[in-house]
Amino acid sequence: MSDKSPSELIDERLASLSDWRGQTLARLRSLIHEALPEVVEAVKWRKPSNPLGVPVWEDEGILCTGETYRDKVKLTFAQGAALEDPAGLFNASLDGNARRAIDLREGEAVDPEAFKALVRAAARHNRARTRR
Repeated sequence: MSDKSPSELIDERLASLSDWRGQTLARLRSLIHEALPEVVEAVKWRKPSNPLGVPVWEDEGILCTGETYRDKVKLTFAQGAALEDPAGLFNASLDGNARRAIDLREGEAVDPEAFKALVRAAARHNRARTRR
């Protein structure tokens, strides 16, 4: 195990992506922190084939994960199917019962205010689920 904090591990992950994917994921991370300053960062699913793991943002459960692929950055909201998405940000994983995702390709951006509203909605949803 590493002596590094989850935030330091995410910093490493972003630094390892010296192209548009790192910049995009860093921007989304910043928006998550703007929306929820108290958000908890974690890194999950570390394994030999992915030693830096997957960045995860939590608030009484997983809000979303941030993954990078050759052609996209994917933000998967664990309970996305239960969230209102008036701006239509979700564009992937639309068939499942729980998750929804936002896929961004090179040159694409997300509406910052709509994204922050979605993050806050995910936190409210998690809090309501844990306080039942």
